[in-house]
Amino acid sequence: MRRPKEKLIAGLDLHSNNVMIGIINQDGKRVAHRKLECDLAAIIEFLKPLKPQLLSMAVESTFNWYWLVDGLRAAGYPIDLANPARIEQYRGLKHANDLDDAYHIADLQRLNILPQAHVYDPALRPVRDLLRRRTNLVQERTAMLLSFKSLYARTTGQSLNLNDVKKMDPKEAPKLYEHPANQLIAQVQAEHMQALEQSIKRIEKAVEGCAHELPIYEKLLTIPGIGRILGMTITMEVGDIKRFKTDGDFASYCRMVDARHLSNGKQKAENNQKCGNKYLAWAFVEAANFSRRYNENCRRWYDRKAAKTSKVLATKALGCKLAKAAWHIMAKQCGYDEKRMFPELAMKTK
Repeated sequence: MRRPKEKLIAGLDLHSNNVMIGIINQDGKRVAHRKLECDLAAIIEFLKPLKPQLLSMAVESTFNWYWLVDGLRAAGYPIDLANPARIEQYRGLKHANDLDDAYHIADLQRLNILPQAHVYDPALRPVRDLLRRRTNLVQERTAMLLSFKSLYARTTGQSLNLNDVKKMDPKEAPKLYEHPANQLIAQVQAEHMQALEQSIKRIEKAVEGCAHELPIYEKLLTIPGIGRILGMTITMEVGDIKRFKTDGDFASYCRMVDARHLSNGKQKAENNQKCGNKYLAWAFVEAANFSRRYNENCRRWYDRKAAKTSKVLATKALGCKLAKAAWHIMAKQCGYDEKRMFPELAMKTK
């Protein structure tokens, strides 16, 4: 009687120019390994004879994992993405290399204790990344605006309104100065700002077209403080809302909660404040700032919180409430309910 072939687990340690593959069996015994270039065809060729035996695979989430995870999944390989920020090696380890790291990932996967990262939908991921690039362009435009304003202040002693600079025709910019060098840099900066503005609008139009196809986008716009840009940011950054079991989990991912460990009322340690999504953190802080300006109930709640704590903490707390409201809207496919956001309003109507 032939023994059934043993099941295998693979760990992949990915780098910028190569990937180390370590394969173990269900008892943790090392079976095979190979160091390959970042070539999907070569990796699949190596794994092909083992495919029927591969129970699971895992690769560390590095900056360049898209092609590998998407390619292996498309080829029918069961691969997960590991979260490197939560993976810890044995601290007493005296020797480690890429092969040991690959086997370590495989061992964590075998024991079902591998901290996994979310694999964003490959179809929407390029759109999400496109919107992130918009942030870079906005920052470049802002830096250019401030530089333009600074030059004018240094050479004339006067101040320029930023809105006037945004509307300025590049051909008009040299007229602000007498020296040819200042005229040239003013025109160059004005041309760059105009080009950046056009690029930003093109990106916004493309992303908004995709966002409108998703049901959560229009619902998010009903939340106070959330407009087109913030709505697109939240829609594209969240992905699958089902990965967050509670509104608290989502608020934590948005960096809207304190990163602290308390014991008996005393702070014992601090968590990693960078855990979570920085784009969602920005979006909900911005939403809090807009909502307290233009929504009466948000402003009242913010003022009461700020009087007890500080403006910074009150803004973060309001952002947390907005994040939790967004979770309910996305997870339950419901509309924004102001009385649930502010229970005191419901009590007044009784």
